[in-house]
Amino acid sequence: MKKDDSILIEARDLAKYFPIFKGLIRRRQVAEVKAVDRISFFIRRGETLGLVGESGCGKTTTGRCILQLERPTAGEVLFEGTDLCRTGEDELVSLRRKMQIIFQDPFGSLNPRMPAGEIVGEPLLVHGIARGKEIRARAEELLRIVGLNPAMADRFPHEFSGGQRQRIGVARALAVRPRFIVCDEPVSALDVSIQAQIINLLEELQETFHLTYLFIAHDLAVVRHISDRIAVMYLGKIVEIAPRVLLYENPLHPYTKALLSAVPIPDPAVEADRQHILLKGEVPSPIHPPSGCKFHPRCLRAQLPRCQEEIPGLRKIGEEEHWVACHFI
Repeated sequence: MKKDDSILIEARDLAKYFPIFKGLIRRRQVAEVKAVDRISFFIRRGETLGLVGESGCGKTTTGRCILQLERPTAGEVLFEGTDLCRTGEDELVSLRRKMQIIFQDPFGSLNPRMPAGEIVGEPLLVHGIARGKEIRARAEELLRIVGLNPAMADRFPHEFSGGQRQRIGVARALAVRPRFIVCDEPVSALDVSIQAQIINLLEELQETFHLTYLFIAHDLAVVRHISDRIAVMYLGKIVEIAPRVLLYENPLHPYTKALLSAVPIPDPAVEADRQHILLKGEVPSPIHPPSGCKFHPRCLRAQLPRCQEEIPGLRKIGEEEHWVACHFI
């Protein structure tokens, strides 16, 4: 699909903090988890932005905040110029026809008491798009589009394999003809051979239906295959954003370099000669994150006191769209 330069969705200073309460009778807030901490990015129409990082860094929360499944603590989410964070529930219902999500768990995200045809057709009923026999016909067509036999419409989720269940989830997301889909680690629970099939399906659907994706994953090989640009996240912050090829060939942030050094290379000779970066320590708690640059306690290039006191902002490096949050790049 031909991509254009117009921005479909943009996050500005997006933050989501979860309060921690203490006490049974007199509950009081004693701390907060900074799951997403003032991040900004945009996604162009027809583009796939990959969002990567370690487990617990805030990737899924970011996707849920964009769709307003979690209301952000602060910031803006602009979808076609409309700030979703300041949109009422009634207006959100109509806007959600344009935004959908594919969940990570292909079994837990499906109602075990509903057959596949009803699961796929339910969004059509909720949004008043179709009624009666038309829902059944549309559901069967959607199952065919995602590579399933329409005759399977009467089967229940437990009668499908993991890959087939994820295809049902994809069909459900497509039902209302969305423009934007959050893919929340859609292949992480599947076998490697099935992962490739689902990735190829998502690419074909993007071409056919002119879709825009936010693709959340921790598998850097998968993200490299499907993404146009990639954002790297650490402890609630985006530390680097760049086009796919540029990020993999010339990573600049120390954390990005460490992540890429952990990806195995099929060539034994190349794998034996390259340098592996081992980070010291563990990921800090999001309840009590480090001051200044959140990565500085584990960074091999950290220089005190600046890294400890000053929060680095994303800044553009070079001529291309390569943005890095580091004082010394």
